[in-house]
Amino acid sequence: MKNTKKIISKILIYFALILGVLFCLVPLYWMIRSSLMNTVEVFMMPPRWIPSKFMWENYQEVFDTLPFGKYFLNSFIVTGGCVVGTMLTSSICAYGLARIKWRGRNVVFACIISSMMLPFAVTLIPTFLMWRTIGITDSFIPLIVPAWFGGGAFYIFLLRQFYLGIPKDFDEAAYLDGASHIQIFTKIILPITKPALAVVGMFAFLNSWNDFLGPLVYLNSEKKYTVALGLQLFTGSYRGEWNLMMAAACLVLAPVVVVFAIGQKYLVEGVTMSGVKG
Repeated sequence: MKNTKKIISKILIYFALILGVLFCLVPLYWMIRSSLMNTVEVFMMPPRWIPSKFMWENYQEVFDTLPFGKYFLNSFIVTGGCVVGTMLTSSICAYGLARIKWRGRNVVFACIISSMMLPFAVTLIPTFLMWRTIGITDSFIPLIVPAWFGGGAFYIFLLRQFYLGIPKDFDEAAYLDGASHIQIFTKIILPITKPALAVVGMFAFLNSWNDFLGPLVYLNSEKKYTVALGLQLFTGSYRGEWNLMMAAACLVLAPVVVVFAIGQKYLVEGVTMSGVKG
């Protein structure tokens, strides 16, 4: 009887998991399928699940219709600068908050955490006015530079929790050998925290790569557009070419899939250790 209940429970669990997988994969398949159709087939009713003819030329037409190669380059520049800046500065801030004792440390950390409650829209206008006053809008600087000043409260919190779980014996042993904070940070802490840094890098990549509002606010020249802005052009200036937009969306999604495939082994480990320890 107990074995029967276990078998039934496993069947129900796997059935629920399969439904969840289908729920996530069907929209992805629909996007890929639409990218290989013409505009008429995309909206055909009843829907056609397999294209009558696989139109691979849609992907080439994406680059012929818009300078999508330039958009990809712009996105890689912005995303690369944000990822490097976020990983570097957030790890430094987290080290100072977790491993160094100084007066007012907890107050500063509380202020950093409280900033997470501020919606992006609240600071958008003052930040834009600041960059406009300096005179460097319509450039990548407003999109990259903020990542080099702490990277973000969430990333600092994530790494701080991870650093708190590292035994202080490592620091004390290094102090006895005459190591400085810089040496402890670069030679001891960073090598141990690769999973957490990988998680921070993945999140920073996704946030920057998929960012639409930031480039929309700061970039005016079409030659400086990122892929997120390039996608919306297919529904505006180019007469609603939905099959081309789906092809472009597949191209935009490809780097995200590659990054996740490379860093997925660190994702669960990094998030779990950062949340449990400390």
